Amino acid sequence: MKAAKKLIVSVSALLFLCAPVSKTNAQENAPLRLAQTIPMPNVKGRIDHMDVDVKGKRLFVAGLENGSLEVVDLAAGKWSKSIPGFKKTQGVAYIPSLNKVFVASGDDGMLRVFRGDNLELLDSIKLELGPNRVTYDPHTSILYVGYGGKDAGKDYGEVGIIDAKTDRHLGDIKVDAHPSELLSNKSGKTLYVFIGVSSKVQVVDTQKREVVSTWPVSSQRNGDGAFEEKTQRLFVGTRTPPQMIVMDSNTGNGVLSLPTVEGMDGVYFNAAQKRIYVSGGRDNDVGYVFIYQQKDADHYDLIGKIPTRAGAGTSFWSPELNRYYVAAPAHDNEEAAILVFEPQP
Repeated sequence: MKAAKKLIVSVSALLFLCAPVSKTNAQENAPLRLAQTIPMPNVKGRIDHMDVDVKGKRLFVAGLENGSLEVVDLAAGKWSKSIPGFKKTQGVAYIPSLNKVFVASGDDGMLRVFRGDNLELLDSIKLELGPNRVTYDPHTSILYVGYGGKDAGKDYGEVGIIDAKTDRHLGDIKVDAHPSELLSNKSGKTLYVFIGVSSKVQVVDTQKREVVSTWPVSSQRNGDGAFEEKTQRLFVGTRTPPQMIVMDSNTGNGVLSLPTVEGMDGVYFNAAQKRIYVSGGRDNDVGYVFIYQQKDADHYDLIGKIPTRAGAGTSFWSPELNRYYVAAPAHDNEEAAILVFEPQP
């Protein structure tokens, strides 16, 4: 990236953040509106990843430090169930076509499988330590699970290949270290694996089951990201310093970078409005969602900075429900909750 281009981006972002805006105007013009707060009683500690049952209007929430899978009834606007027995609950994938919910837990090396309707335990798949991110390819019925690395006492990471129909562990794809994010293209033939500890993106050919490219990331500790097929762009959230980096998904070249929220822990793309949401606040006294508007493949503006709650890092975007969910852990006298945001024009 050219120095002049980066300077223009940085100055524009600084002016945006420093500009005085009245509270009334900020609420009226905000790109996200807090529509609902759903308490999750008795959920303690950090909250991790989520997935949604669109038809049944249920949100599945990983209670990482609570050792549980929390279920929220979105239609009723209330918490409905807690499933205990996990150690460091992390990745969640609901697959309606198979009537299954897959839940990864890092500190016991397990991938558990539940019936989607009644949430009865169907199977337990033993991996090595560190199962975290999961992503599903509907073309092949394969679920990919990132694990390994230092969590398992190894100097490399792995992406587990799971037959989601039979719950069989078919093999692994070796990567540089523990994966912090897994993103698949629509065909399922390419998997983008974020390696946060070494600030890289590794590109996996899922048919060959091997890494075919490795790209450096211009900032450190890339943790979460999103992929847009139409413009072939990766949106990469980093933590040191906190930035939202746009990369060409074909070449790995950096397009630009913008400042983002401290404690970044969630990146999603709203295709209908061409907006990127980056949530953060993990280990911080205040949380925010930063919103960026895509003008075209190479140009983006920071258009909003929405306050959430202390420690509210993780999030989930549901295009079908047109809602953005932010997980807020219990803090001081406030119990854990799901903050439900509605996009605004």
